[in-house]
Amino acid sequence: MATEQLKYQTIDVNEIYEIRKYSDRLVIETETSNQNSSFRKLFNYISGSNEKNQEIKMTAPVTQIEKNGNMTMQFYLPSEFDENNVPNPSNSEVKILNMKGGYFAAITYSGRASDKNFLKHKEILENQLKEDNIKILSPPIRATYNSPFTLPMLRRNEVMFEIERNT
Repeated sequence: MATEQLKYQTIDVNEIYEIRKYSDRLVIETETSNQNSSFRKLFNYISGSNEKNQEIKMTAPVTQIEKNGNMTMQFYLPSEFDENNVPNPSNSEVKILNMKGGYFAAITYSGRASDKNFLKHKEILENQLKEDNIKILSPPIRATYNSPFTLPMLRRNEVMFEIERNT
């Protein structure tokens, strides 16, 4: 069964990155003390640890971004959910947010989602955006699309930045 992926509109593509437009979307998030505990908290929520004991399908990507000096992990909720039907988390460390849409530049790469691989691609994207005179509005976002059991060469990982785009 295919995993629902976050939908976006591709605005522009070049050899290094693409510019995407995302609509508003619901996420659950938790601050990261360590990656495994954050993933577990979010996974427990979609496994039924919520006020309705409702199981929720996993979506892709899983993202991580720095907020207020702390790393935050996010799961995007399936498109069937909105503010009116999303179950509240049982764990107070899991928050539901409506992420505002916007324009994002993304670079895609395969391999492990290691810090080294992420930082290498972050630098490539950041430098190219600066060279292209595109204003970066967010810290780098790490997006992973596959399970840890997927062979590294088949994995899809991304680095994204929210950017300013004059339409």
